[in-house]
Amino acid sequence: MFKKHEIYKTDKYNMLTVEVQGKTLIVREISDQWGEECHTFVSRPEMLHWAENRFRLESYAGREAERDAIIAAFKEV
Repeated sequence: MFKKHEIYKTDKYNMLTVEVQGKTLIVREISDQWGEECHTFVSRPEMLHWAENRFRLESYAGREAERDAIIAAFKEV
């Protein structure tokens, strides 16, 4: 049984989920631009490092609260 965490979901084409499979974390990012991307991490710190780089603060200028919510959701996994 895998535990699935929803990080965000704007619609069925734009979402990001994390599946916890034992010690493995699988991040599935679905976007209407790029399709589905899958990232596999063996540790929580590795996943958080990826998230910090993927959701850079400068990319969310004026939308800091949105970014903070995404990072907070990752930290709850």
